Formats: sequence, C-alpha cells, structure tokens
Amino acid sequence: MIQKSSSFLFATRYPTSFFRVYLDSSSQNPASLITRFFCSVNFVEKDSDDVDSIFGIISSASSSQNLKQSLKASGILLSNDLIDRVLKRVRFSHGNPLQALEFFNYIGKKRGFFHTPFSYDTMLYILGRSRKFDKVWELLIEMRWKDQSLITPRTVQIVLARIAKVCSVRQTVESFRKFRKMVHQFDTTFYNALLRALCQEKSMSDARNVYHSLKHEFRPNLQTFNILLSGWKSSEEAEKFFHEMTDLDVKPDIVSYNCLVDVYCKNPELDKAFKVVDKMRDEEITPDVFTYTSIIGGLGLSGQPDKARDVLKEMKEYGCYPDVAAYNAAIRNFCIAKRLGDAYNLMDEMVGKGLNPNATTYNLFFRCFYWSNDLTSSWSLYHRMMETGCLPSTQSCMFLIRLFRRQEKVGMALDLWNNMVEKGFGSYILVADVLFDLLCDMGKLDDAEKCFLQMVEKGQKPSLVSFRRIKVLMELANRQEALKKLTEKMETFGPLPQVDERFKSPT
Repeated sequence: MIQKSSSFLFATRYPTSFFRVYLDSSSQNPASLITRFFCSVNFVEKDSDDVDSIFGIISSASSSQNLKQSLKASGILLSNDLIDRVLKRVRFSHGNPLQALEFFNYIGKKRGFFHTPFSYDTMLYILGRSRKFDKVWELLIEMRWKDQSLITPRTVQIVLARIAKVCSVRQTVESFRKFRKMVHQFDTTFYNALLRALCQEKSMSDARNVYHSLKHEFRPNLQTFNILLSGWKSSEEAEKFFHEMTDLDVKPDIVSYNCLVDVYCKNPELDKAFKVVDKMRDEEITPDVFTYTSIIGGLGLSGQPDKARDVLKEMKEYGCYPDVAAYNAAIRNFCIAKRLGDAYNLMDEMVGKGLNPNATTYNLFFRCFYWSNDLTSSWSLYHRMMETGCLPSTQSCMFLIRLFRRQEKVGMALDLWNNMVEKGFGSYILVADVLFDLLCDMGKLDDAEKCFLQMVEKGQKPSLVSFRRIKVLMELANRQEALKKLTEKMETFGPLPQVDERFKSPT
C-alpha cells in the first residue's frame, strides 16, 4: 500500500487509466478513436441532449415495461456511440445498475444490433461496483456465446478489480481461473490484468505473492514487471523485481526506471533516485515529466518545497515542460508546509502558462481549508472551480459538506447538493449521509425530503441510517403521507429490515 503522506505521484500522475494506456499502448485502436470523436459540434450537442434524455428514462423507469415504452416514445435513434455515452453517464453518476442492465439487455435483443466492447466493459463495471456478481457472470457467458473476442484483458481487469475490492485474494484468483475456461488464447496479457487488479485493489505484496505462485504458467514480459514495479513503498522490494527483470533479459524502459525513481523518492532516498536518472541518460533514455514529478514530490517529502519548485524551471533546460500533475506535486509540497500563498502563486502560474487546474489541484486546497476550518476560503475556491468548469471530486465534496455540517451552513450545503444533482459529480451516497445529518439537526425536514427524493430519482439508495433519521422526524411531525412515500421509494431497492425499537416513535 502507498503511504498517505507520500502518494503525490499516484494521486496526481498515475490514475487507473494511466496504467491501462501508458503500460499497454498497443490496446489503443486509432481508427476507433477517430470514428468516435470526429464529429461536428452540432452532432455533439445533439448527442448530449439525447444522452440526458435516455439517462433520465433509465433513472425514472418504474418497471421494465415502462422503460421500453418510454424508449419507444422518445423517438431517439439508439446508436452504438450513443449507448456508449449513456452507459458512461450511468457509471459516473452512480446510476441504478439493474435498470441500466434492463436497458442494456433490451437494446441488445434488437435484431441486427450488437453492443460494442466498450459497452460490455462499462456494463460489467457498473454491475461489479454494485456487487451484482451473479449478473456479471451471466453477462460474461453471454459475451462468450456471442463472440469470445469480446472478453479482452481489459474485460478481465475490470471484473477482477471489482471482485478484488470486496473479496479475498484467493477468491480473486479463483475468478481468474474461471476466465481461463472462457478464453482459448489465454496469454501473458491476461495474467498482467490479474496482477494490475491486485495492485490497484489489494496490495503490492498480494500481487507479488500471486506472481510468484503463477509465474511458472506464463512468460513474464516488460509490462508484467512494470506493473509489479509500480507503487511499492519498499525500495528493497522494487529492487528485487528490477533485478529479476534484468535476470530474465527483459530490458527496462522509461516506465520501469520511472517506477524505480518513484519508490526512491517516496522513502525518500533522493541520492539513489538521482543515480537512476543518471543511468537513464547513460542508456539514452530521456527522463520525462513523470520522472521529474517524482523528484518534485520526493523533495517535498524531504522538506525542500523551494528546491522542488526550482525543478519546474530546470525541466525546461532539458526540453521537458511541466504539466498539471507536475505543478500539483509542487503545490502539494507547499500545502503540506502550510505555505498557501506560495501554493496559490503556483496555481496562478499554471493558468498563466495555459494549464487548467484539475480536481486534484483544488482538492489539495480544500484539504487545507477543511483542517483549518476556513469556510470562507473553501466557499470562494469552490465558486472559482465551478466557474472554470472543473467539477469537484468526491473527496473535495466530502471536505466541503463536512465543513458545512460543522458550521451548520444549510444554504451552502444545499447549493453543493443541487450542483451535484444537476451536473452529476461526486458520490451521492457519501455526501447524502452528512447532508441528511445537517438537515435533520437543523429541523429542515422539507429539504431533507426533497434531497431524499432527488437521490432516489438518480437511482441511488439512501443509507438506512439516514432513512431512519428522517423517518423519526416525520413520525414526530405526523407527516404520515410523506413518510409512506419515502418508505415506498426505499422499498424499490429491496425489502427494508425490521426497524430497531430505538427508532420507533413514541406512542
């Protein structure tokens, strides 16, 4: 696992998508990308409206029949590209998985229609995130029956990552074995998908142990070792894999060296990191922005934020220009040092160079303002963020809503919630628990009811704790009709457990 205090690189530089693309660039299909994105502005705007309409139908459908009728009545042509966009919207909006599957199956049964690999993988992610693993395997069997080539290493990684998140390593490996029966040409890329899933959802130690237990079954390649080198907290462990890599005559590339630089910077062992950089240059491998981002973070961890800022300037001398992630690492250093003025100056410098701060940039400041209980600065930064079109991450939303809860700012909390509902960012489930606490404590029962219904309309199930809090207040206020409506909405997600005696209203 990566230490919280030293996660600068993987928070700002190596998201999940990085390893899917950067370590496996062969998976990209230029023709597919051109087809998907080469379209006029008018078509993009129309597609956006159609996505909103279809997403609304899926979210509000009361039954399978109602869903089908609404889709027919919409008159919208359901193309592969549109369905890809709709499922992506469901994924990022945490939409109802079973209603999304109903939509997916209905479209898939139309004569002459075939879902794209992207649609299948997105649907598997949506189901796996909601732990609907029985539905996941049903869909995988359908994919195998229709076209075995639909089950790719990316598919395997998506499914195994969801399983690894909630199941044991043994169960994850057993699921991997099930995939072997589904795919005839089961090569190294599938083993790499398993290792990557374990690195992301379990620990590097788990990935290491599984690698050693399975390495006799396949031939490890460069990608295998790049996966296993990434994210180590221990430089000793990373060095072992690096040596094993060279012993097998697998030549390290820039990713391999960057992983080694990163682990040295996280410890921090900057002398070793700089020696690796020198070795890269000796082997005519030019350090890139990833390399320098690691060094910037390492200098920050060693208490040298000013020297880290200088690296941003020195990069240019080597023909490498800092990007947003590099600036984020430098900004983070000043935030840790509680030098927010310098951090703000760097963010302004980014903008001056044509780089737009992203959600990670703003989250660094929200964290500082939360711990210093600075509501004014948080609210001002939130407005600046929204005005630039950058949507907050779930973590930023949690810093904000907890600060509003602490200072009992109902209006600000509702503004945040309404923006989440309107623009589709953040986790409704996590934010709602804090929001309902605030609204119930402040006696804002009407607002609590409204937010509850908005959440349900998005296909999100409020927690039982929140439901019970609202239930008690409604019983005390004798709002039986409203309570009945909320209860019915909750029961659409499944039977409610018997209410504990503590939550029953006094007679």
